[in-house]
Amino acid sequence: MGRLGEAPAALVIVYASVRYDLPSLLDAIREVTGAAPLVGASTTGHFHDGQITEPGRGVAVLVLSSGRYEFTTGSATGLTADGCATGQALAKAARQAAGEQTRQHTALLVLSCGLTGDQQQLINGIYRVLGAAVPIVGGASSDDRRMQQTFVFHNGTVLTDAAVAVWIGSDNPITILRAHGWQTLGLPLPITGVDGFVVRSIAGRPAREVFNENVDQARADASGPAATAGPAPGEPVRLLGEAGRCFGLIEPDGSRLLRGCYVGDENEIRTWVPLPPYAAVQVMACTQDDLLEACDEIAHQALAGSEPPAVLLAFSCIARLGMLHDRVGEEAARLQAAMGEVTTFGFYTYGEFARTTSIDGVHNATITALAL
Repeated sequence: MGRLGEAPAALVIVYASVRYDLPSLLDAIREVTGAAPLVGASTTGHFHDGQITEPGRGVAVLVLSSGRYEFTTGSATGLTADGCATGQALAKAARQAAGEQTRQHTALLVLSCGLTGDQQQLINGIYRVLGAAVPIVGGASSDDRRMQQTFVFHNGTVLTDAAVAVWIGSDNPITILRAHGWQTLGLPLPITGVDGFVVRSIAGRPAREVFNENVDQARADASGPAATAGPAPGEPVRLLGEAGRCFGLIEPDGSRLLRGCYVGDENEIRTWVPLPPYAAVQVMACTQDDLLEACDEIAHQALAGSEPPAVLLAFSCIARLGMLHDRVGEEAARLQAAMGEVTTFGFYTYGEFARTTSIDGVHNATITALAL
């Protein structure tokens, strides 16, 4: 608050570990910030100005003045019962709080509970109300990898099974960004059988068989140690330096929207977000260096405008935190170095949001960001 000088606070963003008594934490923060609108989320680690607070501890607070923007907030509950209806209620609440529209450009910052409901249905519900003209950015709250219960914050209230949103109005275009650094393996293939989060078949054949064939071919095409290195006991065979694998859902603009995958209890391939039937996908892989290069791409996009932003709000996936392993601190540091004097502020999520041109807006293993 002190860094704002005499400017009033227009928006407060809070990220915190679930280890704390969260209602008491918010009460203490609002004793300082007053009645300024507040939103936030529980995290699995968060970062600001190039420094990371790893999972299990810490609170981060960002206070913004209005400057070039108008901020209003809203929240809605009921994600588990009906994610689409919750998205519609959330969009209406945030939009109605803004009153008469006075700014030419708008965007919606969304924070949701990451362990409840179908996050894509939440985005679908928002889309039904706001349409394609209002882009969406944000992330799903997390809980220090406990996988028990996540929370979002709205003013002085701690919510679960809920989502909170910030309606942002501006006279200038609002820049929403995404990058992941993953590389393709093999050719595009259609998803021919899907049952919720389970991928049954790809190109009319068993999904796991096709998935493994793509990885095996990439390994065969590699040279040197990548082609010959054996796996550790109980570990999958990986390409040299490989940090992970996933599906890349091919978007109309040719980009790849990532869908994290894993082998389930019945030896089937499962995803964290359902894949649409008959969608075209590619198997993707990455190294730690690939993941870190995404920071440079985000910064390049954020700084491309005529006027540099004051702050970059970033949302990075918990999967990236795990894949970076002993290099985890490098992501926050590299993002800040690439952004120069622009403040960076973000957290590690159970899913990232960035919807600009298509209906799909939920990402995995990606960095999404909002430049203000």
